[in-house]
Amino acid sequence: MEDFAFYADLKDLDISDQQLIKRAQEATRFSYAPYSNFFVGAALLLQDGTIVIGANQENVSYPLCMCAERVVLYNMAIQHPAKQILKMTVVARKNEEFVPATCCGACRQVMLEFELRQKRNFEVIMLGADQKWIKCSAVSVLIPFQFEF
Repeated sequence: MEDFAFYADLKDLDISDQQLIKRAQEATRFSYAPYSNFFVGAALLLQDGTIVIGANQENVSYPLCMCAERVVLYNMAIQHPAKQILKMTVVARKNEEFVPATCCGACRQVMLEFELRQKRNFEVIMLGADQKWIKCSAVSVLIPFQFEF
């Protein structure tokens, strides 16, 4: 796979990707977003088929908020520390409509750390601004000038 693949419709992705996106969509129901009304869900597919979900959590003091991507990664690290990530999906909804959203820079850096820790790339799937699904072959392609020691 190239660094990025683009899909015009959800049905164009394979069944595994579609199922993971559905779980991320379901995860948006656990978002706490009373200030932005921007509900984000994330889902991880682990090497053994386990799916872990997470959702964004806001706070009146915005810097204390936590994105769905970091919630799901930290949850996975505690609940399944020995398992590797194969894929991650991230979706967002405003009201009841799913809208484009890609990972912020802070989340990309945290995602990269998980990729480096497991010494194995994982795919990332998001809905782009042009309403096309973006499938990335690795987190490292999302953050080309990463910070690392």
